Formats: sequence, structure tokens, C-alpha cells
Amino acid sequence: MIKVIAKLTIKEDKIEELKSIIPELVAETRKEDGCLSYQLFQDVKNKKMLSFVEDWESNEALQRHMNSKHFQEAMPKIAELQEKEMELSVCTLVI
Repeated sequence: MIKVIAKLTIKEDKIEELKSIIPELVAETRKEDGCLSYQLFQDVKNKKMLSFVEDWESNEALQRHMNSKHFQEAMPKIAELQEKEMELSVCTLVI
């Protein structure tokens, strides 16, 4: 299993715009073969901090996702709303 944690720092006045973009990305991603879980969380202390937490069956499934049309279309839109570059962690299960 592959776990992805993608941390976003969104411009304060763009948080609601981000929330309008995300539902389609999440819905389409959850339909993908190999997607076990795909969620977006917002930090309770810092509303500008949002994190995608994803579980994938394999690295191949993750790569297919990153090449998917909905991902490729959403990422430039999300990038425009960010205050700084996304922090991305791709992890494998240890225990």
C-alpha cells in the first residue's frame, strides 16, 4: 500500500474557491482502479492548511492517478490558489 500526504497552504481569500474545485477531483479519483481512500482535511487551527490523505494499492495506481485527466486539469487550478508550493510525502507501510 502507498500513502500520500499532500499538504497545501492556500491563500486565505481563496479557501472557498479551492473547496469549489475539489469535489469533482475527489469524486473522479475515488472511482479510479487502485484508489483505496482519497480525502481532504483542513487544519482546525490554521484554516489555510489543507491536506490530501490518500491510500493507493500500488505505485502504479498512484502514477495512473497523477496522469489522469481530472488530476491534470485540477492541479494548475489548485496551484494558482496556493500561498506556497505543495509539500508531498509518498510513503510505504512499515508496520
